[in-house]
Amino acid sequence: MSSLAEFLKWVPIFSELEEETIEKIAQVGVRKSYGKENVILMEEEAGSALFVIISGKVKISRTSSDGREVILSILSESDFFGEMAILDGLTRSATVISIEESELYIIQRNQFLELLKSHPEISISLLQELTQRLRTADMKIKALTLKDAEGKVATVILQIADDYGKIKQGLVEIEKLPLQQDLANMAGTSRETISRTLHSFAKKDLVEIEGTKLRILDYEKFKELYN
Repeated sequence: MSSLAEFLKWVPIFSELEEETIEKIAQVGVRKSYGKENVILMEEEAGSALFVIISGKVKISRTSSDGREVILSILSESDFFGEMAILDGLTRSATVISIEESELYIIQRNQFLELLKSHPEISISLLQELTQRLRTADMKIKALTLKDAEGKVATVILQIADDYGKIKQGLVEIEKLPLQQDLANMAGTSRETISRTLHSFAKKDLVEIEGTKLRILDYEKFKELYN
């Protein structure tokens, strides 16, 4: 099995497929590298491909009516994006920018639609993934609407921890926390509020901050306090 096919086995929408089918999928797309802060997709442009992240991280964002960037989510290895425009044929609903050097696997729209027709199990996995994303988005909207500034920041930290935090010696560690401005754009607050709140969490012994690393010292307690 090729190294790319081995990787694709871990992508949620392909995980139930036979090895032979995954090998075929590994041959229909192309790999492309992006530098840090490269624009991958622009909001409102035509959608013609599905993107799977082989390595790196990207941010999904929209521009508010007053011109501010609102970060909807940060995606990393084995996550995918671009599926909405492929399915409904409309323009892209958000902008995607790499936040570190990234490599993506790109499958064109016509090829992906053929895969859906020939392998209904991909459609089922895709629906499950989209449903989970909707649930997560609903929870985030509720939290960011009803909570105070500290609660909003905690919600974003928990989202990042759930997405790509690692359990290490009983702690949950986020190896590379997004920039404070990006956290602010995710939480709908200011960079100053992010800085102040993170220091407050540290004073309360809820987190430890070391450079770009953040450790949640008691994940269950933190989640209970701010969920």
